[in-house]
Amino acid sequence: MTDKEKWQWQEPGTAWKGAALYHITMTVTDRQPVLGALITPYDDPAKTFVQRTALGDALVDCLMSIPRHHPEVKVLHFCLMPDHLHAVLYVQRSMPKGIGTVARGFWQAAKKLGRACSAPCSPSSSAPCSPSSSAPSFIIPNTIREELKEESRQLQALAATLREQMGDEAYYRLAPVFAEMPFIRPMAHYSQLPNTIRYIDMNPQRLATKRLKPGFFRVQKSIGIGDRSYDGVGNVALLMNERFATVHVRRLLVEQAVHGNAEPLRNYKNGCVLQARGGVVMVSPFISPDEKQVMQVLLRERHPFILLTDNGFRDYYKPADALFDACAEGRLLILSPWPYDSGKRHISRADCVALNAMAEEIAEQGTALGTE
Repeated sequence: MTDKEKWQWQEPGTAWKGAALYHITMTVTDRQPVLGALITPYDDPAKTFVQRTALGDALVDCLMSIPRHHPEVKVLHFCLMPDHLHAVLYVQRSMPKGIGTVARGFWQAAKKLGRACSAPCSPSSSAPCSPSSSAPSFIIPNTIREELKEESRQLQALAATLREQMGDEAYYRLAPVFAEMPFIRPMAHYSQLPNTIRYIDMNPQRLATKRLKPGFFRVQKSIGIGDRSYDGVGNVALLMNERFATVHVRRLLVEQAVHGNAEPLRNYKNGCVLQARGGVVMVSPFISPDEKQVMQVLLRERHPFILLTDNGFRDYYKPADALFDACAEGRLLILSPWPYDSGKRHISRADCVALNAMAEEIAEQGTALGTE
């Protein structure tokens, strides 16, 4: 089997039994921060770390026990956040039942831990063991604190003990800390691994940055520009600039370059960068490879710009990589004329045409306002 065959993307609905890399995400119900507290010393996001609660520690122990039950699975990397857990699992050889079975078992074990942590703190108290509003600690009943540190094979015994003490009806009424199955994302190729690990490791720093600069990361609704309304993330004050211009590489320029005359295309892209250096805010969906090259220069040289996107903003949205840094520094505004669609995967030609037209409208509208 070649590397390409070994690491190929597995289509939805398949059993996912073969050797592969998987990014697993488990999220706490209602995003409650019961797994840890985000600590940012001296308000420096680069120094941010997560101080785990007892439940967070127990969940990590449960994750690291997966290879004991599934020797073909290796936990390559993980990051615990206050309300979710990221992990990278490496399936080293074919499995009898697939990665779904592994994830389901991990989820069931996590639910048992969650129910244990939802149990009353003492027989005489009916208050749930929840984090205090003034302190990040998560209180675990002393009678089961040590049991939560046991190997995951002890979880069945713990659940049985709780059911016996509380009764089945009361036990199953306990709040489910983990209500949804883990999200499984197979990697198309092992070359994705470094980027995935970097994304996971940057989670604490980026959450700290969002908390320190909430205005640049909050989804702002109904931003009126001309006759249109957009949702946006980033620095809305960029719309107050006096000069705007679009980045739109026309097909004619690309065709000329294909046939050996690359100078017009090169001059156009260089011209876009020169305008940005002169204080013009560039506006574009940055769809084509040549337009993306211009955007990379804008990011590298730290020029402000407006990015139009074909999909809206989901809950807890944050831009990726260099776009995140530009957003944190107030150099970026991301706009979308359409609401978020979880099923959308590819941009259509009609979307491209519409977004380029909107970029023209924004540039013209902004420049007209700046000259009044």
